[in-house]
Amino acid sequence: MIMEKGMNSAEGLPSKSPQVVAVKVTAKEHETKSPHKEKRVGFVLVHAGAGYHSESKAKEYKHVCKRACQKAIEQLQAGALATDAVTAALVELEDSPFTNAGMGSNLNLLGEIECDASIMDGKSLNFGAVGALSGIKNPVSVANRLLCEGQKGKLSAGRIPPCFLVGEGAYRWAVDHGIPSCSPSVMTTRFSLAAFKRNKRKLELAERVETDLIQLKKRRQSSEKENDSGTLDTVGAVVVDQEGNVAAAVSSGGLALKHPGRVGQAALYGCGCWAENTGVQNPYSTAVSTSAQKGRYNKTLHSRFWESTMEKYHFEILQLLKIYPKKPWNFCCGEHLVRTILARECSHALQAEDAHQALLETMQNKFISSPFLASEEGVLGGVIVLRSCRCSAEPDSSQDKQTLLVEFLWSHTTESMCVGYMSAQDGKAKTHISRLPPGAVAGQSVAIEGGVCRLESSVN
Repeated sequence: MIMEKGMNSAEGLPSKSPQVVAVKVTAKEHETKSPHKEKRVGFVLVHAGAGYHSESKAKEYKHVCKRACQKAIEQLQAGALATDAVTAALVELEDSPFTNAGMGSNLNLLGEIECDASIMDGKSLNFGAVGALSGIKNPVSVANRLLCEGQKGKLSAGRIPPCFLVGEGAYRWAVDHGIPSCSPSVMTTRFSLAAFKRNKRKLELAERVETDLIQLKKRRQSSEKENDSGTLDTVGAVVVDQEGNVAAAVSSGGLALKHPGRVGQAALYGCGCWAENTGVQNPYSTAVSTSAQKGRYNKTLHSRFWESTMEKYHFEILQLLKIYPKKPWNFCCGEHLVRTILARECSHALQAEDAHQALLETMQNKFISSPFLASEEGVLGGVIVLRSCRCSAEPDSSQDKQTLLVEFLWSHTTESMCVGYMSAQDGKAKTHISRLPPGAVAGQSVAIEGGVCRLESSVN
């Protein structure tokens, strides 16, 4: 898969914010043909979170995306369902200590891990999700099992099978259906434990300084160096198989020091992921997976905090200065994606003729400038999307071939977003860390990149 990037081109959009800028990237169409020994075709696009990706950790982020792509492609080549392929990709992402999903997830206020995950099948439109789930190594596997069980029909006595379970109920259901449990020590890594202790220390100091800004300090992160060693947020994947069926999945450990029982966008219908095959009103099959970012300091509130408390809490301020450098940070969390139902909004927008323009306008009008987020000074998040359709065969191509055209894009308002993508005929996955251009303001600017590929396979 080859992409031609136009990183120097940019375009502005009408907006209530004059700083909205879109990075426009052109993509070269690349035809992927099956070799003489016929293999099944398919395509996967994954993300390891939208947020801040340091150069020092770039290799690790790219490596886990590459492995996730390979796992999904192995499933597609073996003839697995799109839902099984997208699950395989997410399991690989959840198992990485560098992502905030599954193993190594953020710890809540009580020092426990509670995960959210969901999956959607574009063919059946069925959905499976878990929220605030503890004791299961791979939450997405439970979400996928819920989806599969739901497709079997009603339970005994005409009961409707669940599609979304939370907490202890989700854990018991998983164990009852043969999914192995694991101890907290397996889920917690030295990175997540160190981050928890650091965040707890910051929270305790902040609460002593000024109680009316408790919510602000709860989200504050450490210095840029500490942020460099931390984890990102939600991970996800989208897949299309040889038959053109699409699937999407998402998984997250949620906010650091979140309240026990909190459920984020990764588990909620239409917010974390969306998948929908072509239909009477849909010329394209579409799949979307979203990502939120842990907060960064807000400059206005941060300045107000220092001015109002410096004299009153001199001793505590000296200690907090060691933890909070005076740098501007913005805030964002999964709640923003919940309030905008971003995954579904993006999917529906992709039915327009120009996918790039449609996604750009959605991120601007339905996310950054959404009336549901009017009080927010900066809105941070990201999405990966793909859409596919059957297209006419080339004049010189064989009549026993069918062609699937796949357009794939990623967009983010954060400083960066790490993605990986691969077709079933590629030798290896491609990975990329997309970044806002110099001068662009995170939370007020939109970056969009992507590509197009043709997948050819034999007609059965």
